[in-house]
Amino acid sequence: MGRGKFKGKPTGRRQFSTPEEMLAGTSSRPRTFKREEAEVEEERSDEESEESSEEESDRKKGTQGVIEIENPNMTRTKTLKAKDADMDKTTELSRREREEIEKQRAHERYMKLQEQGKTDQAKKDLERLALIRQQRAEAAKKREEEKAAKDQKKAEARK
Repeated sequence: MGRGKFKGKPTGRRQFSTPEEMLAGTSSRPRTFKREEAEVEEERSDEESEESSEEESDRKKGTQGVIEIENPNMTRTKTLKAKDADMDKTTELSRREREEIEKQRAHERYMKLQEQGKTDQAKKDLERLALIRQQRAEAAKKREEEKAAKDQKKAEARK
């Protein structure tokens, strides 16, 4: 009898009972298996009922019950309800947040002094601004004089 391309495992092939064999009771499955399985189930349920009454809250999954460990990463965070929250407690800022706030405050202080003209840079800027204003005023005065001289020449040329 050909089995195709792949050979089955040497442990034997599964044999399934047909519905007719099951009804007739001529299945190849041993009858004692059901009895043994039922006994094992009863023992488990008895053990579980004893354990569940004693340690209902200590039930753990997998190997957690076997190995007692204290992993700080596994601790669950306690959720606080709104009514239990402490409004008076101030949260501590991280180092980066504190430094950022200090930086902003220092910048604001500097800008306030800059507006008042008390910083070195502001003093230099004001001196430069005064010099530029003076130069512009002189240039405007010079243009006025040239314009007046030009108008006077035109008036003399008409006479």
